[in-house]
Amino acid sequence: MPNPKPPFSKVLVANRGEIAVRVFRTLRELGVGTVAVYSEVDRGRLHATVADEAYLIGGGLPAESYLRGDVIVETALRAGTEAIHPGYGFLAENATFARLVEEAGLVWIGPPPEAIEAMGSKIAARERMQAAGVPIIPGTTEPVESADEIKRLGREIGYPLAIKASAGGGGKGLKIVESEGEVERAFDSARREGEAYFADPTVFVERYLVDPRHIEVQVIADAHGAVVHLGERDCTIQRRHQKLIEEAPSPAVDDALRARIGVIAVDAARAVGYRSAGTIEGLLSREGEYFFLEMNTRIQVEHTVTELVTGFDLVREQILIAAGEPLSFRQEDIVLHGHAIECRINAEDVSRGFLPAPGRITAYQEPGGPGVRVDSGVRAGDEISPLYDPMIAKLIVHDVDRDRARRRMLRALEEFVIDGPPTLLGFHRALLEHPCFVAGETCHGLVESDELAQRADELTNELSHLQTRVTSGSDGHPATRAQLVGVEVDGRSYAVRLVVPEPPWSELARARRGRGALRAGTGSNAVESPMQGTVVQVEVADGNAVVEGQVICVVEAMKMENEIVAHRDGIVRDLTVERGQAVAAGQAVCIVADE
Repeated sequence: MPNPKPPFSKVLVANRGEIAVRVFRTLRELGVGTVAVYSEVDRGRLHATVADEAYLIGGGLPAESYLRGDVIVETALRAGTEAIHPGYGFLAENATFARLVEEAGLVWIGPPPEAIEAMGSKIAARERMQAAGVPIIPGTTEPVESADEIKRLGREIGYPLAIKASAGGGGKGLKIVESEGEVERAFDSARREGEAYFADPTVFVERYLVDPRHIEVQVIADAHGAVVHLGERDCTIQRRHQKLIEEAPSPAVDDALRARIGVIAVDAARAVGYRSAGTIEGLLSREGEYFFLEMNTRIQVEHTVTELVTGFDLVREQILIAAGEPLSFRQEDIVLHGHAIECRINAEDVSRGFLPAPGRITAYQEPGGPGVRVDSGVRAGDEISPLYDPMIAKLIVHDVDRDRARRRMLRALEEFVIDGPPTLLGFHRALLEHPCFVAGETCHGLVESDELAQRADELTNELSHLQTRVTSGSDGHPATRAQLVGVEVDGRSYAVRLVVPEPPWSELARARRGRGALRAGTGSNAVESPMQGTVVQVEVADGNAVVEGQVICVVEAMKMENEIVAHRDGIVRDLTVERGQAVAAGQAVCIVADE
């Protein structure tokens, strides 16, 4: 049979990295031309080179490039595209951008702007879902204007409470408070993150469920009235309220519960006149209660596991729906086959509290074999920039059941070679081997524990030896320049990684040496920033008395806020930072001196 007519002649993807590459692949299969955009920092990156055309749109900061909706639309028109796919993050859930696209005569490959607005505000979404009969977590349905309001609520219903940015997502603008003494800082931080990431400081408060499962349901709807769900994903394994491992189906959901939460998800999508792919996120309490949490009006990072257990290409459906086509399947066609697991491979240092770890990837080799998928946007030599999310790749596996998928993931993790910045490879191995994960439990309290961090370090070092590392930096971390070469000794072939240790004075080397405050070159009383970033808050002044663990300042790096704390009791001297200032890894923030 002849190939069907492509839905569009050319589509621009308004994003970067692995999601841009992933969308380009489906567009190519549909016979559609591909257009990439890139920032000055992303020159030569994979997503810009695999597309048919690529256009520079501005500086490295997202506000100068990937968040410039006007420039992106102008570029799409200049390139002669017919449609724009936003991927996820950046402008994917921005109703103003969606309208700008449509007003320019282009097709928006996403939900109607009205649906984005309805679900973009968590407060408005809670009100709408409550009116539609969808269960919501108890809490406020109006914006909270002051910390005193939260304290009053805490005295009424007790702690813990969750303070949330109304426009937030991905863990941004979410703060958990266990007592009244934590409210002031958490309220200010949630508002600050809401303003910084979503241009909206509005927050609300809801009851914080202790040790729930994070269960989300994939929905998809066309413009002809069809709305279906494709089962659930379990995204309970998180750090800093951001997902690390996702799997489908959930080990805690049976057929009856799947049908019930599927109906809730479809009702929620219908309540806002939804079209395209979207996700209804919810929390499943230990008592079996399921509550609506929020709706993500875009494709999700973890859409891959749903694709593997259902066999449907969700990005393909998005594109065809935007072109006016009906869904290619019905609810009764959705059958889950086997089990899929996704591990997010981020540039983060587990031994230092999952600190972002930007740096150059010096060696990179993806795993393969049956049932293994890697979605990535990097190659050896690429720099993981502190300006963007720290994700390097998504490793996804599929097999006939959960335990076989788990074992397949462990094998794939062992095969994955990433040298340069610290990564989560060892962490994922440690977690997937742990009895709590094997049993399908929530692993509450384990993910960010010293126990798991220590085991992750052991497995990382073990893997280094398995991959025949011949030398490394003096601190045991991979050095910054490496290459794989093949050698033969006595008729046996070896893959050897040659590594050139970085100079001991280099910024990256200093950032990796030790945990907590770095002391190189400034004396034992120095408090230094362990990462490159921007100071968003300073909480002390010269002459202030501080105690060990007290916050000195907050540094934002790679979309995360990190508290820099005093490592001892004393008096603050020589404070060198102020709000809005850029800091380098290892840069002295202040001295904590004896009284």
